[in-house]
Amino acid sequence: MFRRSENIFEIREYGKIIFSSGSTTGDSTNQMSLLEDGNIVLNNKNIRNLANPVNNGDAATKAYVDEKSVPAGTVTGQMLYWDGSAWINLPAGNNGQVLTFINGMPKWCPQVGVNDVLNPITGKVWMNRNLGASQVATSLSDAASFGDLYQWGRSADGHQLRTSATTLTLSSNDVPGHGDFIRIYDSPFDWRSPQNDNLWQGVNGINNPCPAGYRLPTSAEWNEERLTWSQNNSAGAFASPLKLPNAGRRVYSHGGIGGDLGECWSSTIAGTTANRINYNSSNASVSGTSRASGQSVRCIKD
Repeated sequence: MFRRSENIFEIREYGKIIFSSGSTTGDSTNQMSLLEDGNIVLNNKNIRNLANPVNNGDAATKAYVDEKSVPAGTVTGQMLYWDGSAWINLPAGNNGQVLTFINGMPKWCPQVGVNDVLNPITGKVWMNRNLGASQVATSLSDAASFGDLYQWGRSADGHQLRTSATTLTLSSNDVPGHGDFIRIYDSPFDWRSPQNDNLWQGVNGINNPCPAGYRLPTSAEWNEERLTWSQNNSAGAFASPLKLPNAGRRVYSHGGIGGDLGECWSSTIAGTTANRINYNSSNASVSGTSRASGQSVRCIKD
């Protein structure tokens, strides 16, 4: 069986095809067979000397085969896919990842669990709610979806609860030893003195409050997510796969909670501050703020 398209013949089963081609001297009839041992026979002559072709026919065949052949891999686990014009190398994935298709292209992604959500544009898998929230947001003002408000770099020691007590005593350790929200009036506006830039760095980072296998997103990952929103504001945040609500923030100076907005921490530091995504009715951006501020945490799957 074969298919002909634009003078290209595709043999789909072992056997023989006969075709005619025009020439300046008239039509010529050619016969080609594909044998079970993989050899190709054209007009009763084997086309097999492709490594070092000795005639024009074999040379032309070699050039065509070389152009259309699949490139050899170099690393175990590599995969190749055809994008319509060329073979594209897809690097090997990590243990536990699954291969999915995003915009028609294959991509390795973490497994999507029952409490996860996949952004089909970025391919990133996130928790479907803020830490401490009892449900996925049903609206921007859904209080059950607000969750807790963490000071940057602190563990889930109780300070993140919206009703936690406050104190003006700074901590000299990564673990303050109490569950109070630490207030601060002086620069660099951090609950810890001296500051520690190594907190919340990665899935095994110090004080990582996320469940096993999750971590704080980087500011680059937040920005990548923001760029997929339909609108660059709180409406776009809620309409996104993450369904981000206006959970507010806790002010580092007096400990009060408010704001018709949303702010979620990243793991990325910015000088004496730390970056977070913030959004309101008119705008959304990724920028730095005081580490003693109380903000939402939305974990990303590692």
